[in-house]
Amino acid sequence: MIEFDALARSYGSYQAVHPLTLAVGRGEVFGFLGPNGAGKTTTIRMMMGILVPSSGRVLIDGLDCHRDAAAVKRHVGYLPDNPIFYDYLRGREILQFVAEMHGLARPAAAARARQLLDEFGLDDVAEEFAVNYSMGMKKKLGLACALAHDPAVLILDEPINGLDPRAARDVQDLLVERAAAGKTIFVSTHLLDMAQRMCDRVGIIHRGRLAATGTVDELRGGADATLEEVFLKATDTPATP
Repeated sequence: MIEFDALARSYGSYQAVHPLTLAVGRGEVFGFLGPNGAGKTTTIRMMMGILVPSSGRVLIDGLDCHRDAAAVKRHVGYLPDNPIFYDYLRGREILQFVAEMHGLARPAAAARARQLLDEFGLDDVAEEFAVNYSMGMKKKLGLACALAHDPAVLILDEPINGLDPRAARDVQDLLVERAAAGKTIFVSTHLLDMAQRMCDRVGIIHRGRLAATGTVDELRGGADATLEEVFLKATDTPATP
């Protein structure tokens, strides 16, 4: 469903993402792990057509994320690390607007908004202006917006940052359910417990290079190691320039 073909991005002489080749299957939850500044968000922005690759490409359901950016967005729900909304639209209005922008007729968009507000526990603040939402409420509203058009692929950048433990677990359960229904989920996170709990496979990126990829058991290599220990080992060695 997602195919990276030697995808790379540089800024002058600085190589933010070295050629990345990787495939993510339909219905898979793939965790994209790495330290701050490793290249995770840069990679996601190329997936969403926000940044132009310096070389290579990434395909989603056979569509080029740069050349076919508008078509890709019909297949993808995207949650940035810091979702931003129109301050003086209400939560319900934002969700309905997003659903309509994805082609739902107004009555269907209104019904979809009500459904998602209920699913994410935002009913009580549905008529509140987004400027008054807490960070956790904004994150839940952003994820609801990503799901508004029932996309085949979810690309999520730190989806549970700012959520309390109960809400974080609810979101993880929801994502696992979506994957079981055939959705493909690409999630960037530095929360290793979450990745170990819900991801089918993980990739560890370090200084712009893919340092390791596989299931958690494969990365352990048969040793009695935690994902944290695997992560620390993979990101301990200085990357080759």
